[in-house]
Amino acid sequence: MTQILALGLSKIRQPRVIAEVIGGVLLGPTAMGRIPHFTSTIFPEAGMPLLNITATVGLILFLFLVGLEIDTRMIKRNVKASATVSIAGLIFPLGLGAALGVGLYKQFIDESVNFGHFLLFCAVAVGITAFPVLCRILTELKLLDTQVGVVVLSAGVGNDVIGWVLLALTVALVNSSGGLTALWVLLVCLGFCIFLLYPVRWAFVWLARRTGSLEQGSPTTFMMTVTLLVVFISAFFTDIIGVHAIFGGFLAGLIIPHENGFAISLVEKIEDLVSILFLPLYFTLSGLKTNLGLLNDGIAWGYTIIICLVAFASKFVACGAAALAFGFRWREAGAIGSLMSCKGLVELIVLNIGLSAGVLNEKTFSMFVVHALILTFITTPLTLAFYPSKYRSHVLPKTHSSEDERAARNAKPPQDGELKTRFSLLLEKVEELPAAMTLTQLLQPRLTPTTIPLTTSISNDTTLKASEILSASTSITGPKEEGKEERPVAPKIDALRLIELTERASALFRGQDAEVLIYNDPLISVYRAFGQLNQLSVSASLSVVNYHDFADVISEHVSNTGSEMLLLPWSKGSTNVVEPPEMANTPTRHSRNPFESIMHRTTTSDQTTSVVHSEFIRSVFLKCPCDVALFVERGISSSSVSPEQHIFLPFFGGPDDRLALSFLVQLCSRPFVTATVVQVRRVEDLAPSSSDEKVPTSPIPPHLASPTHTAHHHLTTAGPDTVYGAHNTQTRLASDTADNLIWEKYTNPDTTALSAQVISALSRINFTTEDSVKPLHTVTELADAEATKLETRGGRTMIVLAGRSRRMAVESLGKELREIAVVGHGATSPTGTGSQPRVGGSVAKTLGDVGAALVAKNVNAGLLIVQAATRGPV
Repeated sequence: MTQILALGLSKIRQPRVIAEVIGGVLLGPTAMGRIPHFTSTIFPEAGMPLLNITATVGLILFLFLVGLEIDTRMIKRNVKASATVSIAGLIFPLGLGAALGVGLYKQFIDESVNFGHFLLFCAVAVGITAFPVLCRILTELKLLDTQVGVVVLSAGVGNDVIGWVLLALTVALVNSSGGLTALWVLLVCLGFCIFLLYPVRWAFVWLARRTGSLEQGSPTTFMMTVTLLVVFISAFFTDIIGVHAIFGGFLAGLIIPHENGFAISLVEKIEDLVSILFLPLYFTLSGLKTNLGLLNDGIAWGYTIIICLVAFASKFVACGAAALAFGFRWREAGAIGSLMSCKGLVELIVLNIGLSAGVLNEKTFSMFVVHALILTFITTPLTLAFYPSKYRSHVLPKTHSSEDERAARNAKPPQDGELKTRFSLLLEKVEELPAAMTLTQLLQPRLTPTTIPLTTSISNDTTLKASEILSASTSITGPKEEGKEERPVAPKIDALRLIELTERASALFRGQDAEVLIYNDPLISVYRAFGQLNQLSVSASLSVVNYHDFADVISEHVSNTGSEMLLLPWSKGSTNVVEPPEMANTPTRHSRNPFESIMHRTTTSDQTTSVVHSEFIRSVFLKCPCDVALFVERGISSSSVSPEQHIFLPFFGGPDDRLALSFLVQLCSRPFVTATVVQVRRVEDLAPSSSDEKVPTSPIPPHLASPTHTAHHHLTTAGPDTVYGAHNTQTRLASDTADNLIWEKYTNPDTTALSAQVISALSRINFTTEDSVKPLHTVTELADAEATKLETRGGRTMIVLAGRSRRMAVESLGKELREIAVVGHGATSPTGTGSQPRVGGSVAKTLGDVGAALVAKNVNAGLLIVQAATRGPV
């Protein structure tokens, strides 16, 4: 029930606790309990004690995780403002909650219930803030690194701790027989807190260091045993002295060290069991006690509305006013007030304790449950209304400086043929590091003599002497002028590390510690070391966000850093794979590609990963404000020993192909990179085929093509396509003119107008022209022949560089792609019903027609697909 409701509520950005509470209510007497014999069959009375114990164990573990979330280091951020907001968010709500309790007691509560105890419970229920839900909302709304997020987190810590102290006081008073007994309980509890927070914590940290757990950032089995013993012994002790067992679990969470990701690793080991199994049990028990049918008159609903208004207004006005007093703008103050009024699981725990103690009856309990649901539900939309992203001010240190931001604002978009100096690189998975390294190494403008051994074996038939290396490394800059040396500008790489924010608490911890995690993240550390070794200027930033927000975060990062091109590496990270049956008779290949599961349907390959990721890639292509380069890394041949790389570029025309050509020139600045550029021109087939089918000669843009001219969809999941606006005849003629100009610029270079770096690069590029009736067949055959030739000459690697051409394509190649995409070379489907597609619609939509054809033909080369930025109206 919880999982089903969470799927729908997550679409409107509601925290999981809403689904858990509603699920419990639906299973109780409010809804499904009205079905005859439902409750007695599914939740029989004899099973309740065991269910209660199990739910209590789960609640203890959950409160342990809540204690882990409270990091006292947060309090140090903006101490004065946070303390003021926290105090204001307690004093006024507690006072108004107690005043509200007077009316509730007279209207709904039996006189046998202690009046003071009831007022204290009402005050705590109104005044407490649900810190775990608050952290989740701040992380999902990307507010952790804003001034609002810093103040709310710090105030939430203080509010939460004081709220738990007041709740412990209330429970102690309720459970005690007199004032002296209550004082004894509180003193024992205080002594136990001191004992846990100091001697026990010191011993725990010492033991974690001795076992190597703290150094490795992951608890050993022995440390996990010790941790769980501390949690349950602490819970047992607080239970027998008269305070609820959950306080012991909460206190145990406070002693766990946060250094080196130890707390995150510990949470990862127990969070799924708690959130998937134990917590739903607790909410089910809570729902069985909630009967909204008891709210059957105007007085009950009137008081419910009053509870909501008092609880919200007391928090919102008090915390918002405190924020305004410290100089916050009204939008920031409104967001702080909205967030501090958040309720959640902590509120439900308070209410259940009050119900179990007999202070609340079922009617008042149900009223407070409704108030908790409503206030939690409105927190996210209210925060977004008060504090949208365009008004946010970030306070935590960023990886790019204010000078970088000014440069980004003043930067002019590079024109065709201009060399790029600033790149953004996406780092998401470890498997993509080889692709990222391969691609960015090509951006290094030259190799200095100190980085190359005096004699380097390049291939079986080529050896560079030291003098040749020196000549090659200096030829890029051209001949030295007296007193002046032209040096190529070293490219700057702005790496963006993205971590998916999931429902797990460990992901939430990572979001809170993002500014610290960036220094310990293994992907960033490895890539920074790679950049240093290859003389690349590398800066990095890290974000923990929802997967569906990845494309937006990337676009924002590109804009903030002023990047001229975004680099997207994509690799499966595996080179030793079993070939599909239909490839059994083909020459042995030593590489694979991320589209393997889409191309070849087997029972063992993952049929969804590439499809899901390709949809993400397409959203980046659509939203990114700069040029984008997607590198599909297909592994390195086991016999590849040469550092030399060869690039093959088929040039059809259009903005993407022009970008590919200018980028190729930049990549060939390295002395060990050579290239072949083939201008492919389509000609009409003068000899009619047997079916009298004619090849269309007029260009058909993709957005004007009929459904029969588009790439067919994946058989199981066809993601949305990137959609671009239409172009008119004028823009197409301008594009054709630009194609001719850039081709002439590089095939007949004017040495006086080009830099020495470009002239040196052009000396390593071979330009040719091919006329073909079937241009895609020609391109794939030429690329395959080139790759085979290079492999036989010492295992040198090849990259095919192509424009994506999903926008303003010169001509439609969809029909020819369908011919290539079908296994028509003597292979049939497994069922024997005919040929089957070797590539799905996902491949063509992501890579374009040329890239999809190369994948379908299994060309043994990496694929570098580029798309030019859309500047101005599309």
